[in-house]
Amino acid sequence: MQQQATKKMVLAAVFAALCCVMTMSVRIPTPGTGGYIHPGDAMVVLCGIFLDPVPAFFAAGIGSCMADLLGGYFIYVPVTFGIKGLTALLGSLVYRRLVSHGRPLHLAVVCCGLIDVLLVAGGYCICEIFLYGSAAALAGIPSNLAQGAGGLLIAWVLFPLLHRPMTRYS
Repeated sequence: MQQQATKKMVLAAVFAALCCVMTMSVRIPTPGTGGYIHPGDAMVVLCGIFLDPVPAFFAAGIGSCMADLLGGYFIYVPVTFGIKGLTALLGSLVYRRLVSHGRPLHLAVVCCGLIDVLLVAGGYCICEIFLYGSAAALAGIPSNLAQGAGGLLIAWVLFPLLHRPMTRYS
């Protein structure tokens, strides 16, 4: 039992590191808010799929906000922690529910990706209204939607590669 708990904790730490690295690896600057599009959302989605809800929240939240911290986006650290953590937590709950009801795995992955698209675009828009005003916040929505869609696509491609090896940790 202790060994299984240790494996799950290490897996959550690995996913946190992957969220950070994938967020920092490719940065495509976006206009309006000075943000950037990145593939880190794929790891946020995969956190929700492969981790239980609470570890998914912390892995995605910590890994993603560490990228903001290390990248100099200090004002976004708490916002990113909350948005990405909540995205992974809800993704985990939805994935588990769909799979337990016999839905196809790939459909569950797409649903998790859609949660990411909606929460990231909506969450950052709400935050940026207070930071930059409505016009800049609304201008950031298309890039956040593109980032979420890219994350969904990358997660969908990576899922079958990771699913079989990951089943031994659940």
